[in-house]
Amino acid sequence: MRLNTEGLFIKVSGVTTEDDALFSIGLGASAVGFDFGPTPRQIAVGAAHDIVRRLPSGAVSVGVFRHEMPERIVEITNTLGLTAVQIDGAITPSALAYVAERVNTVMRSLPSTGNPDLAAPIPGVDYLVLPESDDHDSLVDCLGIFLDDAVRTPIVASGGLTPSNVVDIVQNYPVWGVDVRSGVETVPGVKDPVLLGQFIANARWAFDNTYVERHHDEWRL
Repeated sequence: MRLNTEGLFIKVSGVTTEDDALFSIGLGASAVGFDFGPTPRQIAVGAAHDIVRRLPSGAVSVGVFRHEMPERIVEITNTLGLTAVQIDGAITPSALAYVAERVNTVMRSLPSTGNPDLAAPIPGVDYLVLPESDDHDSLVDCLGIFLDDAVRTPIVASGGLTPSNVVDIVQNYPVWGVDVRSGVETVPGVKDPVLLGQFIANARWAFDNTYVERHHDEWRL
């Protein structure tokens, strides 16, 4: 199911504290993401539950899973009342279908190389997150995909985004949203308030001053 959001979708990922979550939303982010997989930003389910229940109405919460059993993904998502799931790493079509049938919204991250033909939608996937790796070179490798009119699934640009380079991506590529992680951190899992504010302000400015045609109204259907 597509999300009913206005303007540019801005997701702050790897959130580990209530302060960072509320500050992100307060500055204008659309969503916060919680890493439930084995990453430097991994958060306990109980801690994420406490944060989610304090988010303001309309804020999107995303559980990010890597190499997790589909039953566990569904259990955590629905127990916490998460808005969406993001699936990183390998997953079989049957496992993806199992999750998609039981949660509201599915985001699927893909690597910058070796992507399938994205002209045909991936069954069960509402949004693509590209690239999976959080580095600038992988982001550059995806620029051609961002411009491909044959890709009709909304794309969230990720990987190596910072307050500096998000302007170029949003102004010149018709992405549906952006996803930032390390580019606004002091150390993994700790967001820098100044960088976070700059990132969100720059992303929104670039969206308002875009050079490309966008399909946001169509993507909300």
